[in-house]
Amino acid sequence: MITEAELDLLEAFLLSDQVSETALDLIGAHGLLCALNIAPTSTPKAEWMSLIFDGEPTWENAEQKAQIENLLTKLDNTVSNDLSADQEVPLPFELTLEVEDEDDTAEVTLWSEAFMEGVFLNEADWFERDEETVAGLLLPIMVASELFDDPEIQDIRKDRALCEEMCDQIPEVLIDLYLLYHAPEK
Repeated sequence: MITEAELDLLEAFLLSDQVSETALDLIGAHGLLCALNIAPTSTPKAEWMSLIFDGEPTWENAEQKAQIENLLTKLDNTVSNDLSADQEVPLPFELTLEVEDEDDTAEVTLWSEAFMEGVFLNEADWFERDEETVAGLLLPIMVASELFDDPEIQDIRKDRALCEEMCDQIPEVLIDLYLLYHAPEK
């Protein structure tokens, strides 16, 4: 299990000048890893690391590279263990769309955008089993992500109370999605 100190170290690196300006931050990395752990097909480690970093970081040395990659692997394993144990995954942010400054993006939105990036990697695989159920389960994340122009989602976005209620459902949605793809067939 990854510790708070290790998460702080990882977050500092992901926010540093050593990674691309478009690299994911810790919240985005967590969202992506949640999606990839839930996905019905696996994504190679090198591919998801490249997505998090948006390319190859400028490493200080081989030790730093090994340390940061180990921390990302540890974060991935922590998410995987929580999901496979049928436990709510602790999210590294508050489940609210409220922001202090109107120019800021809510952390749940950043997480949801990265989660959806993970879905888009193998979108056909996500929806081939039961498109309607998967779309229904993903709806709270889709709404929070602000990525969709669909009129129905835009109508939901206008109802602040409904949006907040949907954000509160995200931890349960993660378990439900995981079980949909990974629970043994009865």
